[in-house]
Amino acid sequence: MIRYGCVAKLTRIEIPRGKVLEEQLGHPRRWQILGVLVFSLLAVVLDNTILNVALKTIADPVEGLGATQSELEWAINSYTLVFAGLLFTFGVVGDRTGRKRMLFVGMVMFGLASLASAYAQDPMQLIIARAVMGIGGAAIMPATLAIISNVFPARERGKAIGLWAGGVGLAVAIGPITGGLLIEHFWWGSVFLINVPVVLISMVLIALVVPESRDPKPARLDPVGVLLSIIGLVAVTYGIIRGGELATLASAEVLVPTLLGLVVLVAFVWYERRIDHPAFDVTYFRNPRFSTAIGMVGIVFFAMMGGMFFLVFYLQIVLGFSPLQAGALMIPFAAAQLIFAPLSQRTIARFGSKVSATTSMVVIALVLGSYALMDQNTPIVLIEVIFFIQGAAMANIMPPATTAIMEALPREKAGVGSAMSNTIRQVAGALGVAILGSVLSASYRDGIAPSLSILPEGMRHLAGESITGTRAAAEALGARGAALIEPSNTAFLNGMHTTALVSAAIALIGALMVVRWLPGKNAAEAPHAAQEQPKEPAVV
Repeated sequence: MIRYGCVAKLTRIEIPRGKVLEEQLGHPRRWQILGVLVFSLLAVVLDNTILNVALKTIADPVEGLGATQSELEWAINSYTLVFAGLLFTFGVVGDRTGRKRMLFVGMVMFGLASLASAYAQDPMQLIIARAVMGIGGAAIMPATLAIISNVFPARERGKAIGLWAGGVGLAVAIGPITGGLLIEHFWWGSVFLINVPVVLISMVLIALVVPESRDPKPARLDPVGVLLSIIGLVAVTYGIIRGGELATLASAEVLVPTLLGLVVLVAFVWYERRIDHPAFDVTYFRNPRFSTAIGMVGIVFFAMMGGMFFLVFYLQIVLGFSPLQAGALMIPFAAAQLIFAPLSQRTIARFGSKVSATTSMVVIALVLGSYALMDQNTPIVLIEVIFFIQGAAMANIMPPATTAIMEALPREKAGVGSAMSNTIRQVAGALGVAILGSVLSASYRDGIAPSLSILPEGMRHLAGESITGTRAAAEALGARGAALIEPSNTAFLNGMHTTALVSAAIALIGALMVVRWLPGKNAAEAPHAAQEQPKEPAVV
């Protein structure tokens, strides 16, 4: 009896020790797993960067779908809004049902939606297909970071996330060049079709290499919270984009959806604060390190996504580069991220999060402000240097911010942390495209209006909406249309300069926020959210 009791006691001790040992040393194949996860993420990142290069072609009425500027904005935002609305949902569903399973399902959906996007026959079909792609992307993104947090020990997690961010930078480099090559040799839909082989290879690797993991104490579901968040975000974004189309904020078509969306979002926050299983647990924001890192990510992507939207048209229309050349011009931006993202943890260790993040935010503000000085005669070498500096600054913001966000939560809530980070990033990016795109559209419309008098009355509205619309009208006029080329460039550059200054000011606000609230190098940065544990988040 005594021996049996001893054996039983030893058995009970051996199991927890094994688990503790794995948490300390990590999964034995963790680096191979990281490689598979980074490759799987290529499809999501490739899609967004390739689409940026393809925007001008999709807007072309002959070679593309003849999409207007607002339709192009919705082609971007239909993906990002669905992506953001479901990220938190799928993050916790992955924690609940299995992250590997969620990653696999997301890849299948993303691949099928890519096929549908490639063969879209009109802008509305493309917008719908992109929304479905957002569903797949929302399942993929949080699962990758959650799995990284579970297979890597705390001492290696920062390095792993840095490599993950570097892999994203590599995809950013590959995307524009790949998109340019595809558009030059095939039809515009090939930029989506390229996702399919990436998805198929990823599915095989996921099945063979990635281990399954889940939260041992899964949260309850919150369908009401998720529904309120999606309705509110879509309504606000619709109102903002509609304001850009109409070049006014006073119209009922702008005010009604925008105010309705804001009311719904306020109701969402009120509801989430009062239930015990919120979809988006705002109590996590009590941790200053967590809340500042989240805010920094949001502000950076708001300014960056809005700024990147006008760069595509500046490079391809104003400066006259082909899609392939424009893609190649983005290499310095991506290369800087690839070089500096894996090294960002050393910078943080030497100077501290506050100094590093503040410096990087100020640099990004200066870069965005420098776009206000660019014109048709800006040397291409100078543009390349600015892109490189911008990429280096981004590389020193995203990895430490992501690490701070992930480490502020308990390890078993890794999917929640990843989803919360990416939700803020995608929402901010969508709003950046909508708001800054509307600023660009309104400024362009005002600038080009006097020059459109040579057009028939019925063509003026469409021609005045964007530089692509003006150029299409100019081609339709033949020799007489040449008079519109220079005014369209001038109007676009003026709009770009205004938009750049607005985005730079927003980035500076982010820098001030970091100075005020992000803990310094010697501050105690607790590894978890708070001594008072927040409520368990839940989703549908």
